[in-house]
Amino acid sequence: MRTNTTSTVNAGARLDRLPISRFHWRILMLISIGALLDAFDVYLASGVLAATLKEGFSTLQSNAAFISMTFLGMFIGAGVAGYVGDRYGRRYSYQANLAVFGVASLLACFAPNIETLIALRFVMGVGLGAELVVAAGTLLEFVPPAYRGRWIALLGLMINSGLLIATSVGYVVIPNLGWRWMFAIAGAGGILVWLMRKSMPESPRWLESAGRTQEAEATLAAIEADVAARTGPLPPVTHVQVVEARKTPFSALFTREMIGRTLVASLTCVAINIAVYGFVAWLPTFFVKQGLTVVQSLGFTTLMAFGAPGGALVGFLLGDKIGRRRGLILFSLATIALGVIYPNMRDATSITIVGFALVTSIYTVVTLGLYGYIPELFPTQYRLRGTGVAGMCGRAASMSTPYLAVMLFQQFGLSGVLGMVIGILSLLILALLVLRVETNQHSLEDIAPEAKEAEVRRQPSGVSVQTH
Repeated sequence: MRTNTTSTVNAGARLDRLPISRFHWRILMLISIGALLDAFDVYLASGVLAATLKEGFSTLQSNAAFISMTFLGMFIGAGVAGYVGDRYGRRYSYQANLAVFGVASLLACFAPNIETLIALRFVMGVGLGAELVVAAGTLLEFVPPAYRGRWIALLGLMINSGLLIATSVGYVVIPNLGWRWMFAIAGAGGILVWLMRKSMPESPRWLESAGRTQEAEATLAAIEADVAARTGPLPPVTHVQVVEARKTPFSALFTREMIGRTLVASLTCVAINIAVYGFVAWLPTFFVKQGLTVVQSLGFTTLMAFGAPGGALVGFLLGDKIGRRRGLILFSLATIALGVIYPNMRDATSITIVGFALVTSIYTVVTLGLYGYIPELFPTQYRLRGTGVAGMCGRAASMSTPYLAVMLFQQFGLSGVLGMVIGILSLLILALLVLRVETNQHSLEDIAPEAKEAEVRRQPSGVSVQTH
């Protein structure tokens, strides 16, 4: 049996001991601004479709097809991004998805008919579905464990603000310039961020896991020099984490060591999509059906919509203190409790206050789960594939949930819809209690399970390592 001596880059330990500096803020800015554009492009649909319908460019049926093609594209994009990001690198994947939805958005400005616009929206959806899979997983690989909870919340704050920004921009742009300019803004923004991201480094963790040790070492040396130039001498590296570069098949997600994590990640994504697309997105319709005017309905839902960035702020304050798993359990319980109370609210003040608290709890679950816990559960070698599988399950839920929500509302009223949300969150709580994996304050390499495909062996600093 041949013995090969393997040198370790020790990317994880070296990145984790770095103090927060301008480098980290630049990475956050480049990733989060792309994710914000993604959210903007998703949420511009409501204003655009209303305008196309009014001018006779589309019909209710074609608008429904537009929305369906968006979700179908996002479903495919989540899966493709996971494969591309693990096979060719984080940088390659997020540049590709930006180019896809940026170019498709620009072409949508000139769509001669609704059929062309729907086809381009499907292409946009592929890029849009890829962005979140790559964004959260990439950010985690750069940020030290002591700060990960706060930084995923900052990413969440940017993404969760997409609805307010898209609504505000559409309010000004669509009546004055027309709906085509919404796609122009999204497309131009996507291409601009694509150009800005060309200078963003590849993840050293991924480079090392892929066996590209020379590139990983050069990238890490440049990062360390950048940080040291602004913060002074760097803390010593206290240990060595030796990562074996090996090919990991898709089936690695379903081995005995990983199947529990894959299922919990998928269930988390499904629960989030059901809560958002089965309840939050339908609030204006529910209010109108209960006798409120359209103006009153939009007023209530606008006030409650501030719960989206509110949830990110709660995640920022608590994410590194109580942890992602405990936070998901706590705020799922809070959502259940508020969901039981909310249908009994009658006056405007209580509807707004309890509704705001309910939406805030839901988006705290979104922040801690979607941007943190899900990608943290998977080893570097297949982090994006695992996140992509969870994302595909979530997108499948988002495509079917609106129909289920309407049926439940017609049969049981708002209590029926909230019962659906409460049921899936109760199942999530049970799954989290069974899995018992907390990611807070732990290195990504330490979170990875024992005896997995991407094995990580820790040894004292200075020890040479040989593999057989």
